[in-house]
Amino acid sequence: MREAIQVDQKLPILQALPLSLQHLFAMFGANVLVPILLGIDPAIVLLFNGIGTLLYILITKKMIPVYLGASSAFIACGQLVISKYGYADALGGFIAVGTAFVLVSAIISKVGYKWVYAILPPASIGAVIAVIGLALGPIAARMSGLTAPVMDPVTVSIALFTLAVTIFGYVFFKGFLSIIPILVGIVSGYIFAVCMGQVDFTLVREAPWFSLPKFTTPVYNPSAIAIILPVALVCIAEHIGDLIVVSSVVGNDLLKQPGLHRSFFGNGLSVILSGFCGSTPNTTYSENVSVLAITRIFSVYVIAGAAIFSIVLSFLGKFSALIRTIPDSVIGGVSLLLFGVIATSGIRTLMEQKIDYNKPANLVLTSIVLIVGVSGARISIGTATFEGMALAAIFAVILGGVFKLFKKI
Repeated sequence: MREAIQVDQKLPILQALPLSLQHLFAMFGANVLVPILLGIDPAIVLLFNGIGTLLYILITKKMIPVYLGASSAFIACGQLVISKYGYADALGGFIAVGTAFVLVSAIISKVGYKWVYAILPPASIGAVIAVIGLALGPIAARMSGLTAPVMDPVTVSIALFTLAVTIFGYVFFKGFLSIIPILVGIVSGYIFAVCMGQVDFTLVREAPWFSLPKFTTPVYNPSAIAIILPVALVCIAEHIGDLIVVSSVVGNDLLKQPGLHRSFFGNGLSVILSGFCGSTPNTTYSENVSVLAITRIFSVYVIAGAAIFSIVLSFLGKFSALIRTIPDSVIGGVSLLLFGVIATSGIRTLMEQKIDYNKPANLVLTSIVLIVGVSGARISIGTATFEGMALAAIFAVILGGVFKLFKKI
């Protein structure tokens, strides 16, 4: 295993730039998809996710290497509010969610973070980490064309070619190329897609060289806020799970230092700022966490570089359009590895903790979290839908709390 570059380490600029681009490409597809589905300008999302990430890095004392991208948890409720009231009203709801994050931060700063580990023992934590990757797997498979009712040989060929190049690079590349296999895979897959006639450059030709993102002033509509605010519960569960994953990947307890409260505050403040200016709520991106795990480049400065690229990209119309021409099959192909790595990180956590599965409580915790997380189960409460990792985390917390109360763990 190659030696890791730690969170506080800086890299030479010629190495840092492609590494930052690698993170940019990894998050770009999902980051742009959210505003497209909501019918808003992707440039404003790229701008404030970049700004939000830099703000988050500063608030967390440059100790947590995560990228804040557009949250897909708000697509359903956002579309509902936009159709009934308008996007400005949705922004008021987004600001309310950010405010909820800040309030949670204040509570955690008072009561501490250890309650998380008290009700999420290793048997749960490892399973939750695995669920994040396993639950995202179907998305990668769908983008790759592997679950289509009728298989498209071209789409699948592009996805598998991209995956093959990425895997080959990860296993066999030496030197600097060994830490940018994802970037190499995406670029190679894109070139292959162009050769297969699967890239339409019309969007690039029609895009202006430079453009300003579209800003929108929020409207505070109590009805819209009531629809959107419950989704904060989903995001809170996801945030804790994601931070546990990042802690496992980098080998530091980030809930302790710089602290779970700082992470919530940084994310919440970023969401509030985004809402005031016309962007969507953001969240820690699993795609970028996967890049950390694969490359073992944990430098927060590389993440900051990706954020700066995102900001610059929001003003460059043609370059932004060019990246948007990357086919889903390319992103899907590389995501098969990215999401698989997250799942493997969870399995590794379970192995390293030497969990005794002769204890019924441990067996139940891991089993229930895994099956709930990957079965497609979902529970809807109002406009908030809990599924995947969020629902698995809630089950883990409830069971962990009960078992802790009766001293079974």
